[in-house]
Amino acid sequence: MDTTFIDELASAAPTPGGGGASAYVGAVASALASMVGNLTTGKKTYAAVEDEVQDALRDLEGVRAKLLALIESDARAFEPLAASYRMPKATPEEAAAKQAALQLALGPACDVPLAIMRACAEVIDYADFLARNGSKLAVSDAGAAAVLARAALVAASMNVYINAASMDDEDRADGYRAEADALIAEANVRADGILAYTMDAIR
Repeated sequence: MDTTFIDELASAAPTPGGGGASAYVGAVASALASMVGNLTTGKKTYAAVEDEVQDALRDLEGVRAKLLALIESDARAFEPLAASYRMPKATPEEAAAKQAALQLALGPACDVPLAIMRACAEVIDYADFLARNGSKLAVSDAGAAAVLARAALVAASMNVYINAASMDDEDRADGYRAEADALIAEANVRADGILAYTMDAIR
């Protein structure tokens, strides 16, 4: 097994960090949901949903690729943010330059984890469909995919909140927080519903 990402995550290097880990877990959740879809296709019992499952598999592949790409995007977004924190501030001019650089870097540092959150929300939607319509033998895997995707979404939100808190533009910060709040609220409702459905099916 290739443990490169896990080893890098465990190291003292600043990236990958929470954002990259969130994207990675979201990709794992997407892969698990895809497994349920692949166990469903071609089965006579599920012929009525064959086309929808095939569509879900194609979409999940795209979401998975997006999440894996966001691991690198998150690392790139962190670089200018980290650089701004290292800038000197001994003089008023230096302090102003440092603050300007910080404010410029905070946008991408919020945009990427928000993109991770949106992608994880998609995974939850597909896990919901597959839990209710996919192979009954794999319903626990669909439930696990939803729980993992919700965890990844909430984990990614922490980067949104911590970076929004440093923004001088309160309206901009409130916009980021509002979207993160809405994504978490919806994810909790959907994931809780899938979890209840799954537990009822397997216990």
